[in-house]
Amino acid sequence: MRNTLVDVGGLVGTLFEPDQEPVAVLVVHPATATPAGFYAAFATFLAENRIAAVTYDYRGTGRSGSPRDHRDVGMRDWIEQDVPAMTTWAAARFPGLPQLAVGHSVGGHALALGRGGSGPAAFALVASHVASIGAIPDRVERFRVRLVLSLIGPALAGLLGYVPARRLGLGEDISVAAVRQWAGWGALPNYLFDDPVMRGAERAAAVTQPVLVIGLSDDPWATPRQVDELAARLPNAQVERRTHTPAEAGVPRIGHHGFMRRSARDTLWPELLTWLQKRIADTPGRDDTAR
Repeated sequence: MRNTLVDVGGLVGTLFEPDQEPVAVLVVHPATATPAGFYAAFATFLAENRIAAVTYDYRGTGRSGSPRDHRDVGMRDWIEQDVPAMTTWAAARFPGLPQLAVGHSVGGHALALGRGGSGPAAFALVASHVASIGAIPDRVERFRVRLVLSLIGPALAGLLGYVPARRLGLGEDISVAAVRQWAGWGALPNYLFDDPVMRGAERAAAVTQPVLVIGLSDDPWATPRQVDELAARLPNAQVERRTHTPAEAGVPRIGHHGFMRRSARDTLWPELLTWLQKRIADTPGRDDTAR
């Protein structure tokens, strides 16, 4: 397997290539405040199964620049610009191969709005939901998220020029604009679908690819109900739904990020791989001799 650093207009990532000729290429679109390195084990797993995989950081996160230097780059910019840019690059790098995608949390929101383009033959959404803060069932967690996004985060941003999300327990440090976007959408009953600029309902209705929607039973934010809410907004896609439990994963807790951790390699990832392989086999014009 070969790992290569890639830079797509300031979006820095890693390409994981199989030793054999790949049968498809897949882009992993990350969650908010989650660095590309977090997905390395998953990308390695895909490459070991002949799927070239690309991981990357949104602008203002990880290797794609500091949040202070990208203070005006928000979640809308990730969805509207970063996700399509990486999709386009992967298609150009592997012309003729089936394209796939996995979107984690906000990465899944982008795919559900069709920002991955029409190129991907299929995609999976992991822990992606209609992320209204008011829908968080645990009162303490709901209060904590509101406090951090609406008060503590903006206050620290005014002092530092970025939001120190790592110290606040929300992942990697992120830009002022991203936190403002997160707080603004989170305050709406239907999250970004209530933002007319995003044209969420229209865009989601235009998605027609096969979609695997994956939720985790103990996710404190993307509850099964809120994951279902997002799946229901894809009326013209070929949606399959899965909810995994810690018992299935063989771990005491999965949470919002656990599906993508190495601990799920032997328990949860094989089912997703099988689904992806079926989509590859079903791709029109697929050359069976490459299998």
